[in-house]
Amino acid sequence: MYSIAHIKYFSTILIVVFVIIACQVNNLGAQSPKKPSSGEIYQQLQKLGFLGSVLYVAAHPDDENTRLISYLANEKKAHTTYLSLTRGDGGQNLIGSEISELLGVLRTQELLMARSIDNGRQMFTRANDFGYSKNAEETIKIWDTDKIKADVVWAIRNTRPDVVINRFDHRTSGETHGHHTASARLSYEMFEKAADPAVYPEQLSWVQPWQPKRLFFNTSWWFYGSEEKFKKADKSALMSIDVGVYYPLLGKSNTEIAAESRSKHKCQGFGSTGTRGLTLDYLELLKGDMPPSKADIFEGINTSWTRVVNGDKVQPLVEQAIQEYNFREPAASIPLLLKIYAAVQNIQDPFWKATKSTEVKEIIASCAGLYMEAKTNIHKACPGEDITLDFEVISQLADNAGVFQVKTIGLAYDTMPGQMLSLNEPLKWSRQLRIPENASLTAPYWLTKEGTLGMYHVDDQTLIGLPQTPRKLKAFFTIRFGASILTFERDIVHKFNSPENGETYRPLEIVPPASVAIKDPVYVFADNKAKDVVVTVHSWKANQNGKLTLPLPGDWKCTPNSHQFSHTLKGESQEFVFSVTPPSHGDQVSITPEVLTGEKAYTSRIINIDYSHIPFQTVLMKSTARLSRLDIQNRAKKIGYVMGAGDEIPSALNQIGCEVDLIKIDDIQLQKLKQYDAVIMGVRAYNTEENIKFKQNALLEYVKEGGTMLVQYNTSNGVVGKNLGPYPLTVSRGRVTVEEAEMRILQPQHPVFQTPNQITSKDFEGWVQERGLYFPSEWDPAYTPLLSCNDPGEKPLEGSLLIAGYGKGHYIYTGISFFRQLPEGVSGAYRLFANLISLGKTKQKG
Repeated sequence: MYSIAHIKYFSTILIVVFVIIACQVNNLGAQSPKKPSSGEIYQQLQKLGFLGSVLYVAAHPDDENTRLISYLANEKKAHTTYLSLTRGDGGQNLIGSEISELLGVLRTQELLMARSIDNGRQMFTRANDFGYSKNAEETIKIWDTDKIKADVVWAIRNTRPDVVINRFDHRTSGETHGHHTASARLSYEMFEKAADPAVYPEQLSWVQPWQPKRLFFNTSWWFYGSEEKFKKADKSALMSIDVGVYYPLLGKSNTEIAAESRSKHKCQGFGSTGTRGLTLDYLELLKGDMPPSKADIFEGINTSWTRVVNGDKVQPLVEQAIQEYNFREPAASIPLLLKIYAAVQNIQDPFWKATKSTEVKEIIASCAGLYMEAKTNIHKACPGEDITLDFEVISQLADNAGVFQVKTIGLAYDTMPGQMLSLNEPLKWSRQLRIPENASLTAPYWLTKEGTLGMYHVDDQTLIGLPQTPRKLKAFFTIRFGASILTFERDIVHKFNSPENGETYRPLEIVPPASVAIKDPVYVFADNKAKDVVVTVHSWKANQNGKLTLPLPGDWKCTPNSHQFSHTLKGESQEFVFSVTPPSHGDQVSITPEVLTGEKAYTSRIINIDYSHIPFQTVLMKSTARLSRLDIQNRAKKIGYVMGAGDEIPSALNQIGCEVDLIKIDDIQLQKLKQYDAVIMGVRAYNTEENIKFKQNALLEYVKEGGTMLVQYNTSNGVVGKNLGPYPLTVSRGRVTVEEAEMRILQPQHPVFQTPNQITSKDFEGWVQERGLYFPSEWDPAYTPLLSCNDPGEKPLEGSLLIAGYGKGHYIYTGISFFRQLPEGVSGAYRLFANLISLGKTKQKG
């Protein structure tokens, strides 16, 4: 039987579960659980006494000001949430090959790790980062703006901020990324509307209208053009905050914590070095009243317990707990904390009741040295599969704790040990449990349905805004402290000992019995000859038998029609080959293999994202590939490829008959380069490879002696070495973001457009996301610009494709986004790329 306190706990959960789930991100799935020090417990006690909330709004992961977020969360002790409108899918990846949706998964986790350091919280909208946008009007047009507005209102109503802070200026469309300005505009517009019950009334089943008190713009020297200009600017209308405070209990300055947080954005290359001392951040008031002293954004706002009904009973107890806290004996605070918890249950504000109930319970657990864990023996499990669940409970400081009940959600287990815990002696036991047949498969909730260019498709209101999919399998530990009973929630995890890293956590993933993956994302057919399409079937459950098929549309054919497979062991994989014959005419189709086993069909692949700085991620996505029948010739057969930030062009080149060698920077030598018909520098190679400056002479000597060198885009800052090419050129921030923008051929008779493929305007149709980025703005007369393009209403840019003769060879610099086009199977991009790398090659015989 549940006690009265236990029943009241679950009643609270039912009332405000959606608020908690939208705001709480401290439990990061497979991250090692936090084990706060005595000093950190004291800070949590201080936070318990502060009832103020801030919502920080921007567009992408890495847009947030971690100095200010950390200051608000750690110095002011405010409930601080970063609302990133997108997950950053449209960016580049400096540490791996993930782009688009997978990059969004990676950047989501980097944000969560950043928040775990600066103690902020994280939310998102359904907006998709569709790539660079030059103004807010274009962004808002592509986003389903009404839904994004609803999501901003949902975030305000969920986090109930007293203060909203925009990272960007809503008045500066066209001066920065359109997503940036759009984020500020939407925040500005919805500031008052979140309080109107007639606005998005469907949300009121879970949340209530809310009106923030103040809206600020977090300005800085960047918005003034330079630090020098900002120093001279009139700041009388601004308020300033010293975010460089030092935390003696942590032994770090706030700016050092902020640097650690920002450095989690590794895939964007935002590693940051900590600083110390006075650091001012500036805020411009946009709406509401300016704090009289211009020193505290909460000045004049009641942030004490007296702001809520019955909070006056809690306030003195919290003050007493802070005053009497013993750093050497945290457990001595438990009796008073239990009184605080009981008092919190009587307040009549659902948001603060849920938030502070969670806070005080975790403080009690920390003071008791209470460790509770439910771990599995495997990382991935299938519906209907048996798993072993190992439980551990230990109280390392409190001598009056007992295990009242342990219950799992999603697994049929409920026990009431009624056993006292011996001080610092773990209670351990194991049970074999079965995953329900109807268990939900693990997948990022925003990727389970097909979205649009500007929007993810999410129908479930309770999921919108969450940083990740809530884990369905959980353990609830109900612990008795004397006469008081508290219930703690923990995700069920997989934990193992890694020889390299020691204790390692991974989430328990629920996966289908079988998955299927096509080896290559694109198959290019230059003629009517058949090609082998390799498909892998992986069994995640033992004793799987079934059939694999590769359905093809139209005039595409394959042999055989199907393959039979039989797997005895869990984890067994098998490759199968289909010989695919294209139609005689040009055609492009998307295909999905299908596995039929146990009378169920499976079409998804499982992708692992494994980096040391984020929790291990398992992504379940529909397995697809593109088949392209196109008229293409290529004369460059042997290619040397120097990888930069990471891309999939080498595998794409294999599809047009190239043999591609990946060359390491340290292995670049003239004699080795001479074997290649062309040497290609991967995207941002001159930004990411420090030692490339020592190899540039060898690369240019290769060109001089008759080689073809193709350099793909690099950003305008952070270029390694003095010269990218044999003659001077200056990379700018110029780009063309409209993928349908007209591409004007400046030198129609140039070999690049004539041989071996004749390039016409039709070859620039069907491109994705953008034309290109970081085009050179100035170049030596030795370079010949070959293309001109521009976004609507802008001046033409001629730096997207530059070619120069150097000695006997050809040097090419291009900002065209081939790294996006080739993996998408864009036929014209393939034909143009083939011409570029074929420069200088005589026509092949036969």
